[in-house]
Amino acid sequence: MKEIGHWINGKHVAGTSGKFADVYNPATGEITAKVALATQAELDSAVADAAAAQIAWGATNPQRRARVMMKFVDLLNRDMDKLAEALSHEHGKTIPDAKGDVQRGLEVIEYCIGAPQMLKGDFTDAAGPGIDMYSMRQPLGVVAGITPFNFPAMIPMWKMGPALSSGNAFILKPSERDPSVPLMLAELMQEAGLPDGVLQVINGDKLSVDSILDNETIQAVGFVGSTPIAQYIYGRAAANGKRVQCFGGAKNHMIIMPDADMNLAADALIGAGYGAAGERCMAISVAVPVGEETADRLIEALKPRIDKLKVGPYTAGDDVDYGPVVTAAAKERILGLITSGEEQGATLIADGRDFSLQGYEDGFFVGPTLFDNVTKEMDIYTQEIFGPVLCTVRAQNYEEALGLAMDHEYGNGTAIFTRDGDTARDFAARINIGMVGINVPIPVPLAYHTFGGWKKSGFGDLNQHGPDGFRFYTRTKTVTSRWPSGIKEGASLNFKQMD
Repeated sequence: MKEIGHWINGKHVAGTSGKFADVYNPATGEITAKVALATQAELDSAVADAAAAQIAWGATNPQRRARVMMKFVDLLNRDMDKLAEALSHEHGKTIPDAKGDVQRGLEVIEYCIGAPQMLKGDFTDAAGPGIDMYSMRQPLGVVAGITPFNFPAMIPMWKMGPALSSGNAFILKPSERDPSVPLMLAELMQEAGLPDGVLQVINGDKLSVDSILDNETIQAVGFVGSTPIAQYIYGRAAANGKRVQCFGGAKNHMIIMPDADMNLAADALIGAGYGAAGERCMAISVAVPVGEETADRLIEALKPRIDKLKVGPYTAGDDVDYGPVVTAAAKERILGLITSGEEQGATLIADGRDFSLQGYEDGFFVGPTLFDNVTKEMDIYTQEIFGPVLCTVRAQNYEEALGLAMDHEYGNGTAIFTRDGDTARDFAARINIGMVGINVPIPVPLAYHTFGGWKKSGFGDLNQHGPDGFRFYTRTKTVTSRWPSGIKEGASLNFKQMD
């Protein structure tokens, strides 16, 4: 059985704890590897080594750090197929979706090539007699990222790119469910010229997470995952004086107005609701048609599209629409929520519970599921399902539809499909959600804007990537400098006003 360890000081090292987690092929249900779970001593030692390595890296000029990012981009493109294959094998995504995972991370690294521009400070000359003032953006030191299973390439790069290019050392604790790709990224960073010890990859469980949160050397923590864990990490890390950004769960609504292009809206819902088996924090999981006629037309358009979806392993070819969910436990939870939706009175239009694929009976597959007549009290509406399940909540008018999205505890992403500019502008202005799509179903911003949700989808003041990424991983120092033009005698004991 293959054993996966850690990446410490520029090389693969075996774990010493004797504790392992199983790594599965979700399509077959087979255990393909065991990943080591670090001890606190292992984590603390890696942090100490990172702190030592960071001194020289932080003193390296931003252009040279940017050149490492340039080379890393080249290597990502070179190894795209290799990375996608490893990602699909452990996560279950289709190969095109896995390449998209890598690509969206790569785009953030491309943005980080501009670090010299992002790290510039401000300067004011002649703020007073012989007085100049200027600010500097400096790295925090050692920072950490705790990243989820659903984007094992993209989100680690969202975290490490701005952190490393700002001059920090970075401790990555990826998901133990699909650990191979983060280790491959570390190898490529080393090949790109990153000094040993500046990037450490520690595999582990809650013990490793708590060790990160309590380690005094680590100055900042970024996290993506479920809301309960996000709240826990935010509270504990902040209590320990760390800078923290945590991104949690979602329940993303898509409003379909009566004037919407129904074919466009239905196609968008299929991709946004069922792509990656629904295991996206930006997946659309709630469709809100406005008016009974709109709702009937939407269901009529969705049903044949759902019937045509091809579910299977990534090895079946690029025409597979989505693969399995990540674990047997995830599958059982999704099936339980589907059952609860039926029991609580929702109309089950498409039932994915009995999906079975010949030769892959032990895989973690869930067929595409569609509910109609869902209400706000049902578990399938209040909870994040994180599976290929789309819920339809019928609204009688625009204000009711708007209220559904605004009243939900999550506020990650939302969308509206309409041909009316006034409605679209009103929706964008009033909605209390962090990322908004107008005739765009998954409004994930490009790398030069920032990504972040509101309400219980996000904790902390700064978002991921874009300008906020550099703000989060640096602190500002302001210098007031005085060079007298002549010899001045006598001390001033008062807080003198500027002349």
